[in-house]
Amino acid sequence: MIFKNALAYLGRERGFVKTDIKINDERIESVGNCTESGEDCEGKVILPGFIDIHIHGCNGADCTDGNPRSAGEMSRYLASRGVTSFCPATMTVDEMLLRDSFVFIRETMGKEEGAYIHGINMEGPFISPAKKGAQSEKNIRNPDIGLFRELNEICPVKLVDIAPEMPGADEFIEEAKDICTVSAAHTATGYEEAVKAFDKGITHVTHLFNAMTQFGSREPGLVGAAFDYKKNEIMCELICDGIHIAPASLRTAFSILGNRAVVISDAMAASGLPDGVYSLGGQKVIKQGAARLPDGTLAGSATDLFSEFRNLISFGIPFDDILYALTLNPARSIGVDGLTGSISEGKNADLIVLDEKMESIKAVIVKGRKVF
Repeated sequence: MIFKNALAYLGRERGFVKTDIKINDERIESVGNCTESGEDCEGKVILPGFIDIHIHGCNGADCTDGNPRSAGEMSRYLASRGVTSFCPATMTVDEMLLRDSFVFIRETMGKEEGAYIHGINMEGPFISPAKKGAQSEKNIRNPDIGLFRELNEICPVKLVDIAPEMPGADEFIEEAKDICTVSAAHTATGYEEAVKAFDKGITHVTHLFNAMTQFGSREPGLVGAAFDYKKNEIMCELICDGIHIAPASLRTAFSILGNRAVVISDAMAASGLPDGVYSLGGQKVIKQGAARLPDGTLAGSATDLFSEFRNLISFGIPFDDILYALTLNPARSIGVDGLTGSISEGKNADLIVLDEKMESIKAVIVKGRKVF
């Protein structure tokens, strides 16, 4: 497959370049002038494929709904929204359902018809009841490295969440950090405790501003710790639906974080579907624009990365910052940036073809295969 005359985004230094892209099997073979004939992309824009490292469900499917086909359905729908790879995120559910979910996701990997799976984002159950959000409190448990290792044997975990104040968290972080990315999430930890957790090996923060201590004038909280940490290496997820975080706060966060910003959807089954009643982690969710529990608690989102891409452009975020936060930054946060995340020779041919105004998706290529 060869794309000719494409206006391709080739990174911060080069920006958009009119070029040819040659794909051989799953990989990008060359970026530059190609004498061979191919598909003429005059008037079209090609971007790296988007990577959603935190998504629970979409189009009626949920990776912890007990249905072995749900991860596959997510894969197909995500490709139609410009996502070329993802990490299905589990919830704080009972242990049997959690194990089943790991089995079902593992059985889907390698058989995806759309976006491919890097591994699991394990959002629960090692979180704090004080900041549980839409997670089920009855299934919360203290950090358990034994259970984590067992589940990781079933299906690779790319990211695991933990509340640093929970009993046994320090020991868990020190062991888990050698297996996958460890993220602070659903936590009441303050600034000082967060810094200590970063020192121990946490390098990521789950849906920044949501389900955590906030940035204040006298107590900086987890948000302040993530902004301020001396090593400047904490990756921070941002839900950019305009509901979870106000546009002005997003502009501030992007200006502080730079290449540490990671756009996620945190989407649940209602994403891509009309308003109505749905389920997340066994709990009733009502979608009326936003997705909420009956008590009004936000329950994930009903958005997708392409919608967030368009939102961020309208919010006035610099384009380079937007694109990195959708592609290379999430890849780096889970250690797959050598594989995907940019239009580079040798990397997977994960691409989105858009119209010249970048308002609609014309094609999606996953590992060299046109899937949409």
